Order: sequence, then structure tokens, then C-alpha cells
Amino acid sequence: MTPDEFRRAGYELIDLIADYLDGGVAERPVMTDLAPGDVRALLPEHPPTEPESWAAVRADVDRVVLPTITHWQHPNWFAYFPANTTYSSILGELLSAGLGVQGMSWVTSPACTEIETLMLDWMLELLGLPDRFRSTSEHGGGVIQGSASEAVLVAILAARWKATAGVVNRLGDTSRLVAYTTSQAHSSIEKGLRIAGIGTDRVRVIEHDERFAMRPEALAHAIEADIEGGLIPFFVCTTHGTTSSMAFDPTAVVAEVCERAGAWLHVDGAMSGIAALAPELRWVNDGIERAGSYCTNPHKWMGINFDCSLFWTADRAALLGALSILPEYLRSAAAESGAAIDYRDWQVPLGRRFRALKLWFNLRLDGVGAAQERVRRDVALAQEFASWVAADDRFEIVAPHPLNLVCIRLAGDDDAPTEALIERINTAGEFHVTRTVLDGRTALRVSIGARTTERANVEALWAVLRA
Repeated sequence: MTPDEFRRAGYELIDLIADYLDGGVAERPVMTDLAPGDVRALLPEHPPTEPESWAAVRADVDRVVLPTITHWQHPNWFAYFPANTTYSSILGELLSAGLGVQGMSWVTSPACTEIETLMLDWMLELLGLPDRFRSTSEHGGGVIQGSASEAVLVAILAARWKATAGVVNRLGDTSRLVAYTTSQAHSSIEKGLRIAGIGTDRVRVIEHDERFAMRPEALAHAIEADIEGGLIPFFVCTTHGTTSSMAFDPTAVVAEVCERAGAWLHVDGAMSGIAALAPELRWVNDGIERAGSYCTNPHKWMGINFDCSLFWTADRAALLGALSILPEYLRSAAAESGAAIDYRDWQVPLGRRFRALKLWFNLRLDGVGAAQERVRRDVALAQEFASWVAADDRFEIVAPHPLNLVCIRLAGDDDAPTEALIERINTAGEFHVTRTVLDGRTALRVSIGARTTERANVEALWAVLRA
């Protein structure tokens, strides 16, 4: 492909994206009725022997890709969580791809590192997070991870290093380390613990209350029992907005338990932490000032296209102790002087993209007001939807709904009608919702957060549910 061919194809692709997001996606079903293997069957079994034209590739985008994807940007998307994108962040992603920067260290691209550090400080200010996480603080700082799953793994590794005073790096012995969370926490917690060598026998699932939030007294009892048994409580994860029900663990009280035990406290705000962009919703941060680490995802509700997960720590020494490996070919005077950050030591992979560009572009081109308005609109729509459900005695709301997620089910003890309702909605393809199980009862999750969703879309979903 020549530069001129790239220009022509690029203009055409930008038009396609703009047309798709500006109404085109709404004309398609949210989901397509496919079986595994159907997409592959549309494509040649073997690679091309000669270069093909852009026109042929572009035709296959229309023929193969657009009809067979699940449309996360659809206004009738009420599943999982928001996964919004914006034109401004797409431009940042495009520039990142075009520049081809590999920002593993300050030396390999000073702008990649320093703009990222600044973006974490900007977002700290916009979200009202504690100054102990700021890059200019004595011990803290932030970094962009690919996902909250990567963020929690990094937190676990830092906690593991701290609990063993670094000995784990030499011996690899994690047999006495114990972690604590609830059944409502994200599956990435267990996965991260497995990767870090913490088996299920050393993971305590702490009881939750009727609001699906962790019981601090149950955590305290579990930690006391483990200490008496000669084990080391090293990691506790609370969640501010669980995926299943949007429960908020009482982090401020849990922090007291963690401090007494010397355990690292990580707060997972992946889904709901962005709500703090609206000052009146800053209660989602309650207790974070006592955490060892925190993460939230602009690539969900804020509109920064995937992937962009923000991770802050109040103890970067533990983070670097766990993750820094320095062969001669990665050494630099800038890093060794302490004047520069090498973000390769703040994550699991060595290489990293210039992800900060899309956050920087978005904040400058759209402004924080656009994201604040989106959050406020979605919360208001969710509360209105909940009021409709509450007024219909055929349904019940099964979990608190302080933000943009409402969990409902058909009234009664039998799960079968709710299961059937979820299946019928998703099979029809006009809407997409998610099933979950809360204390053994099936529930239908309605997550309101797609950038294109309006009140009319929520009304239409409610009409289908009632019918």
C-alpha cells in the first residue's frame, strides 16, 4: 500500500466509522443469529498468494464484519457494562497507531511517558481521588493498564512482594499468603490470584449482606483465624460497583481491618468509578483514601475506546519491587537518576502503546462536561426505569440501584420465567441484556450506559419486557 492509497482508504474508513456511529449502528440488530464457525465459513480457508485491493477488503468489511459483530455501540445495548467510544478518542487511537511508538521506557519516547503521567494526574483531579495517588507525591503514582484484570494482577503482585519483604522474588513461596474478597467480586480477582501462585485454598470468600456488600466483621474474623493458623493475610479486594449487582463494599471500615492485619487493600472501581466525574456522585470514592491501590475504566462509561484502564498506587516501591527487572539493554541514565518513570516496571508486559493520546484528545476536544452529562443522563434513566418496574407487581427489583444498573426478575420463586424472558429478548436481537445470579436467584441486568441510548430506547425495552 502506497501513501496515496493509504490516504484514500483512510478517508473511506473514517467515513464508514462516522456513518456507523452516527445512526448506522441503530439500523442493525444488536446481536446476530450465528453458530460457531459461521464467520470463518464466509472467508477463504487459506491466505492470499498475492496482495488484494482495498476495494476487496472494504467489500468484506460490509459482507463479513459488520453483519456478524455484536454491536456494543447500539442504542439498545443494555448488557454487561457500557463500552463507549468517542470520535475524539478514536482520533487519539489512530495517531497512536500511526506514530508506532513503543513506550516501554522514558528513553523510548519521552512524550509517551510524560503525557501518560499527566493524564493520570488530570484524572485524579477530575475524579476527586486522594493526593497520595498523585505522581508528584512521595510514594504514589498512576499508570494506564489494558484492563482492570491487569490492574488487579499488578496490585496482587505488589501486595505479595510487600508481605514477604521481597523474599517471594527469590524463593517464589506463596504457600502462607491468604487473600480475601466476596462472591460478588469480579472473576479477574481469582484469575489474578491464580497467576500469582495463590491457590483457591488460600482465597477466603467473605460473606456479603443483603445489599451484596462485604461484611467487615466477617472479614475480621477470617483474618484473625488465619493469623492464629500461622498464615499471612496479604491482600483484600473491595469493589465499588460490582458487575453482577453494582454493590459497594464498605471500604472505609474494611480499611481499618486491613491496617490492623498489615494487608494490602485494592479497590476495584472498574465499572462505576467514572461516576465520580460528577461531583454529586463522589460518594463512589468513599474509603479510597486508605487503599493501597485503585483502578477505574474510562473505556467503559467515559467514552475512551478500549483499552484504557487507570491504575493508581500509594506504594510504588512495592510495585517496582515486584515488577522491575533491569537487564543492561534497558538501563538509562534518566531512569537511574530517578528523574524519569519507566512504565515497563508498572505492568506485566514489557512493551506498551501510546494509550494516553486518546484520553488527552478526549479531554481537550470533548471536555469533561460531555462525560459528566452522560453519567447524569444514564443515572436518571436508570432511576426512571426502576420506578416503572416498581409500579408493576409482575416484576421485582432484586438489588440496590444507586447508579445505572437495575437488576430485576419476574416475581415469584421460580427462576424459569425470568430465564425464558432473558433468552427471548436476546434471541430476538433487538435488545441485549445480561443474566446473572444473586444469592441463588436468576436476575436480568439492565445496564444503561451506551453513548447512543436515549429515553426512547429504555421505554422500548420496558415495553418488550412488559409484553
